[in-house]
Amino acid sequence: MNVAAVVVAAGRGERAGGGVPKQYRTVGGIPVIRLVLHNLVRAGAFSTIQPVVHADAVPLFRAACDGIAMQPPVVGGATRQASVLAGLEALVPHKPDVVLVHDAARPFVSPALIARAITAGEKGAGVPALAITDTVKIVDGGVVTATLDRNVLRTIQTPQAFRFDLLLAAHRKAASAGRSDFPDDASLAEWAGAQVNVFQGDPENIKLTTPDDFIRAEATAMAAKFSTLGDVRVGSGYDVHAFGDGDHIMLGGVRIPYTRGVVGHSDADVALHALVDAILGALADGDIGVHFPPSDPQWRGASSDRFLAFAAERVRQRGGMIGHLDVTVVCEAPRVGPYREAIRARIAEIAGVSLDRVAIKATTSEKMGFTGRGEGLTASATATIRLPWQDFSTS
Repeated sequence: MNVAAVVVAAGRGERAGGGVPKQYRTVGGIPVIRLVLHNLVRAGAFSTIQPVVHADAVPLFRAACDGIAMQPPVVGGATRQASVLAGLEALVPHKPDVVLVHDAARPFVSPALIARAITAGEKGAGVPALAITDTVKIVDGGVVTATLDRNVLRTIQTPQAFRFDLLLAAHRKAASAGRSDFPDDASLAEWAGAQVNVFQGDPENIKLTTPDDFIRAEATAMAAKFSTLGDVRVGSGYDVHAFGDGDHIMLGGVRIPYTRGVVGHSDADVALHALVDAILGALADGDIGVHFPPSDPQWRGASSDRFLAFAAERVRQRGGMIGHLDVTVVCEAPRVGPYREAIRARIAEIAGVSLDRVAIKATTSEKMGFTGRGEGLTASATATIRLPWQDFSTS
């Protein structure tokens, strides 16, 4: 069975906001169109995947979908119907038996739904359908004029599936007749005389249309991500530096005016150094001295934000994410409180996490020890990260 897919991504999608067509907005940090194509490829059912894009969006598409196995995109038309026809014509040389047409605004298409669609397409024409649970009424001028029988009503999704020759002939017939007003491929096939069957849709296969849809999609994407990032790890870090000559200290990436400076090979930022060791500890990936040895002159006076960015990237390279960063600074002076929120914001920026995943606390040592004598300051840190389950092994 030679099965192809047409992915319709030529719309402008402006109702969703975000400043770009909705298919190029991100969900869970990934462009929607890339999620769609990834899920189609993951299903392992298609010999050919043909995207259809707007002429103005070809660079956006290529940037969003680089590296995915598919045909080069073709440019769509002024209507969805014209865009689907462009995709079908591009598939003619590939001679598919069955074609699935899927909207680029439905990123959560599952392998099970795709399998059901292909089975329906083999029979001629089929669409995924969901039963309606709410009562549906016809309203005219604010007045109810009829109540419909919801038992015979369905909402329809994509991918819609067809024998390729059937759908191509129907689209060509509609184009020759000057018809361009069909809302989906099933209604066009019905007009052309085909019997369209329904198969079970998927409530998770939502279409992104409004800003609220994207909020729900983010929640869905995060839940899916957490389900695969089940290896939760916690690392700790500690750093200490003595005061010396100077007029400021660097703390958490923020310059704090002070009557003294801090002695160190880099900028001696105890908060960032402790965080770096905490993250590397959670990864079991050495410590800051392993990756940035003090004996290397290139790190003399270096800004410690480079070290934290490096550690955060090591987490992402492993397919993981940072869950939380917690730092406690111990010193008699300077006062950290006035700079707390600036430090939190700077750490969140460097590590690439949201502000609510960064905590900063400060205390004194009650005049005891070297910090109590004002000879230096210390910081301890804890980093919580999540890694994919495949890292949770002894192999």
